[in-house]
Amino acid sequence: MASTLDTIAPGARVAIIRIRSLGDCVLTTPSLELLHAHRPDLSIGIIVDDRFRGVFEHHPAVSEIVQSVRRFRPEMVINFHGGTRSTLMTIGSGARIRAGFGHHIGAQAYNIRIPRAQQILGEDRPVHTAEHLASAMFYLGVPRVAIPRASLYSSDETPVESGIYAVMHPFASAADKAWPVARFVEVAERLESRVIVLAGPQDDVAPFARFRVYQSASLDTVKRLLRDSALFIGNDSGPAHMAAAFGIPCVVLFGPTDPAIWGPWRTMARVLQGSDGITVDQCLDAASELQVRA
Repeated sequence: MASTLDTIAPGARVAIIRIRSLGDCVLTTPSLELLHAHRPDLSIGIIVDDRFRGVFEHHPAVSEIVQSVRRFRPEMVINFHGGTRSTLMTIGSGARIRAGFGHHIGAQAYNIRIPRAQQILGEDRPVHTAEHLASAMFYLGVPRVAIPRASLYSSDETPVESGIYAVMHPFASAADKAWPVARFVEVAERLESRVIVLAGPQDDVAPFARFRVYQSASLDTVKRLLRDSALFIGNDSGPAHMAAAFGIPCVVLFGPTDPAIWGPWRTMARVLQGSDGITVDQCLDAASELQVRA
């Protein structure tokens, strides 16, 4: 029986809607790798908010970062976002094939309704987000293979910083996902090598005044910093997924989020859960267990 992908003409355009969230965008890349490896003839366009387009820039599986899905004229749309805005984009795409997860809101917009990952993979456990998205590609016709690590590409091979350093991201999108800043400061002080701190525009970087801080850096700069680092330490957040995409050893501190679903994907990692209950020594011991030069 022919799969959905078997019905798509050579050289056709496929649009993938992945509007936002840094971690979600990064964890979409394994599914892109799978699709591109199976059908390298397809032109894959990504619909994503401008502030996250850097995740997909320079990626060899991505032909275009799309401003208008309608103007892209795709033969197939895959809606990985699943919200109201992305559903309207799917409906308005003009695509012959409109695919999305059947349990998402607005599933009536799809003529291909993708089952839950557990059904596709034959598992009854919580599945990682990377597995969840990759399972859609298997359902559409990509042969079942090992799901690769996430992948990021930068515009420049020149290092942003020289020498051995650790990257720390001590901030989070929600208070219950954030380890106390004072403990991050103590960890940074006790690490054997220098620490580079990543921060967003609204983050208070004053406690890290004696360290090198990159605040509101472009995603390309962040990619290059993480690519060349020896260790990542941080909260459950997008930069943690970026570090894992480069295969960097990671110590990630989790609050209520399930690490089985959102943990570092396919890299050496230690996950500590409990946020406020995690001690500085536990964090440092986790870094030591990774046997990194940091």
